[in-house]
Amino acid sequence: MRTDPTPVAEGLGPVNLAADPGLLAPVWAGTPVLDAVSDGAWLQAMLDAEAALCRAQAALGTVPADAARVITECARAELLDVRQLARRARESANPVVATVQEFTRVVAARDPEAARSVHLGSTSQDILDTATVLVVGRAARPIRADLVRVERSLTVLAREHRDTLVAGRTLALHAVPTTFGLKAAGWRHLVLDAAHRLDVLCAEGLPVQLGGAAGTLAGYLQHAPTADPAAYVHDLTRAFAAELDLSAPLVPWHVLRTPVVDAAVAAAFLCGALGKIAVDVLSLTRTEVGEVHEPAPGGRGASSAMPHKRNPVLATAIRSAALQAPQLAATVLGCLPSEDERSAGAWHAEWEPLRALLRLAGGAAHQAVELVARLSVDAERMRANTALTGGQIVSERIAAALAPALGKARARELLNEASARSARTGEPLARILREDGATASALAAAPTTDLFDPGAYTGAAGPLTDRALSRTLPEAPGGRRPDQ
Repeated sequence: MRTDPTPVAEGLGPVNLAADPGLLAPVWAGTPVLDAVSDGAWLQAMLDAEAALCRAQAALGTVPADAARVITECARAELLDVRQLARRARESANPVVATVQEFTRVVAARDPEAARSVHLGSTSQDILDTATVLVVGRAARPIRADLVRVERSLTVLAREHRDTLVAGRTLALHAVPTTFGLKAAGWRHLVLDAAHRLDVLCAEGLPVQLGGAAGTLAGYLQHAPTADPAAYVHDLTRAFAAELDLSAPLVPWHVLRTPVVDAAVAAAFLCGALGKIAVDVLSLTRTEVGEVHEPAPGGRGASSAMPHKRNPVLATAIRSAALQAPQLAATVLGCLPSEDERSAGAWHAEWEPLRALLRLAGGAAHQAVELVARLSVDAERMRANTALTGGQIVSERIAAALAPALGKARARELLNEASARSARTGEPLARILREDGATASALAAAPTTDLFDPGAYTGAAGPLTDRALSRTLPEAPGGRRPDQ
């Protein structure tokens, strides 16, 4: 495979074939989450953790204040070669060892004395786990902002179409009438659930990692020989967390992987929640159904072979994320049984699935913004489609109307026969029932005259929509506005 940055065709500039811009991942390519979880972002998060740890140690008198200042000033990812660090990570099975070595050289070039305080008493997992939760939190911000936009658009859809008649479908077939407003309100409810899980994660589930080589913090205490161990590790953990605006865990979580699992599950749920919207759109946009259409500006969705097609690419991409996410989350969950005080393989196996989940969640949320904001709803087609079964869509209501006069069993028997004939011949159900003396008399005695009108049999769809819309999205954790 070519990896050299040489032109691949006349007129093209240098092509970086080793980069991963998302050629095979249209769901997240070019979306904000791409930069938030890139190798550069992870490297910067590791450097941020190193600098914050040094500042925390300085605050407790373990590290000179000048050293902490220099180390913080040097903690910039652009000063290191991330590609070289990635290759060197094979030597230690994690990226921290090489990063610390190269970062120490950068600091030493500026201040040799300050370099002595880099990674003082620390261990690779303290830095990488802390970097991981930093990346999760930073990725969560644009994801949540996109969820807010999705929620607002779904609120508009639900209100506008509170009473828009549409066929309810179960097991792919017409069931009873409902409204498109209630369907959109249901989508919104899932989006709010996904946002809530992100909020709980960011407010309560993003702790720093600080345990040292085997979870005892012995390395840190070695550099604070006169300190009271219990007080020092408590104060250091809290100071470290405060520097990064993360939470302070009660105990180190090197092999207690709740934070990573929580992040993976929140991302997977988000993908699934948006996937529900996507599969509904894909179903409703079928040529034979034609009830909704996603935006297709500038020829988007064009087929390479069929000029007439405008494929629903936004919903397709979102669904692809929903289909990938469960297996990735399962991999992270499978890493929970981590042996001893540091796992050989389980810890390492989390990294890529977690990043993939963040990419998928961020990409799906970003694509969903446009999908729901510009979704075209054909209310006339929706109403017309409720008539496709010749009135059978309200057979439940007819059965209830016939039962008082005929008995429940006999009413169901006659209605089954009439429905089968309607399906076979295309005759309207109402005409068939009125041709039969028994059912005609029962229908005439019914207290309502609109028994066969689908629009008169939507139950509590409108009030349920109103109830669903009463649920609101709270401010993001930390007092930020939801769109920040």
